[in-house]
Amino acid sequence: MTEKPAPAPQASPSPEDVEWADELARSWVEVYKKSATTLTLLRIIRDHGPIPAADIAPRFATATGWTITDRGLYRTLRRLADSGVLSLEKVDVARTGAKRQDFALTPVGREYLGRIEGELV
Repeated sequence: MTEKPAPAPQASPSPEDVEWADELARSWVEVYKKSATTLTLLRIIRDHGPIPAADIAPRFATATGWTITDRGLYRTLRRLADSGVLSLEKVDVARTGAKRQDFALTPVGREYLGRIEGELV
């Protein structure tokens, strides 16, 4: 029986290599978090919609362990609504007379989420 040769010792990365790897990882995390945020928000709205934005943020934190700013949440929800993935319905808030926006998936949104989920590893 032939033995496999021992792997060659690995050289330590240079400071420049470490810096470059850090930059690449930060870039990947930024892209990943944006994509994961969209996926998570769509799943929350699918499972609990129609749902007001105020109820989405705590569910998002529970699902991901990340916090999302109100600004980031509303910006993402607006982007998804503008693209036809979400619908908005203005609902009267009891005792205040104010209106809130409830979000729900549109048929396009359900199809979009299904396609995203079909591509996950």
